[in-house]
Amino acid sequence: MKEFKTDVEAADGLFEAYNSLKKEISKVVVGQEEVVRLLLTSIFCGGHCLLVGVPGLAKTLLIQTMSSALDLKFNRIQFTPDLMPSDIVGAETLDKDRNFKFIRGPIFSNIILADEINRTPPKTQAALLESMQEYAVTIGGQKHDLDRPFFVLATQNPIEQEGTYPLPEAQLDRFMFNVVLDYPSYNQELDIVKNTTSDITTKVSHILSGDEITYFQHLVRKVPIADNVVEYAVDLVQKTRPNTERAPQITNDYLEWGAGPRASQFLVLGAKCNALLNGNYSPDIADVQAVAKPTLRHRLVRNFKAEAEGYDIDKIIDNLL
Repeated sequence: MKEFKTDVEAADGLFEAYNSLKKEISKVVVGQEEVVRLLLTSIFCGGHCLLVGVPGLAKTLLIQTMSSALDLKFNRIQFTPDLMPSDIVGAETLDKDRNFKFIRGPIFSNIILADEINRTPPKTQAALLESMQEYAVTIGGQKHDLDRPFFVLATQNPIEQEGTYPLPEAQLDRFMFNVVLDYPSYNQELDIVKNTTSDITTKVSHILSGDEITYFQHLVRKVPIADNVVEYAVDLVQKTRPNTERAPQITNDYLEWGAGPRASQFLVLGAKCNALLNGNYSPDIADVQAVAKPTLRHRLVRNFKAEAEGYDIDKIIDNLL
């Protein structure tokens, strides 16, 4: 791992590493620059990420490519209705001497791709909760720590809801960002088709190790931030809570529930990281606004009036900004 003499030098190192990561990922994944930025932001903040998009938008490919560029251990878990908690966290079995031995599940990795997370029942979804919050799993009363750094990057299909189990609010709140993937542009799709229908194999270089990522996670938390920026972030979250002192009319009209304090924490952390990724040493209000939608959209619950009048969550957040 490269040694940095000062925090400013380390911040410059993170900026360079981020640009190198973008370059490596773009060798395989065409477009999706905003999604890549938000994914890397969540990783450098130590948060988990939920990717929502229709099939075929390279959600899985993006996460696999990112894990290769980060030189981290990667496991993919395909969530299905018959998946059991022990299939994720592991289970105790009897060895040849009739002693209980813990067999680790796929959760013991650095990056977990929880593919189509809403396809499995709540019992299995709940197996992820402890690991996402405590970075550990408890089996038979014994606590087993997970490898660090540890991230859950989950995917979800917004179209087909038949036979799915919506994520509970408590679990959604564990995700730092809810990132929406959109269709590629015409020129991007041309490049995708050309790249994926040829016989050329692209190799992704390792840019950062696990220790370097952990170091940069601590660096993000050390970034100084002005009081007015923190106040803006907290005020924004307070505005999402209907029938409270700071709630504007649009919140009272269209929201049933607002975001909790974890949203304020992630807004500030995300703003700090966003500033570093842009080559700045301290965030401003624009950095908070840059991460507002992915931080808030899965923490706000619309009421019936909002759905009836076609007010989606992003439109409400735009009005609050």
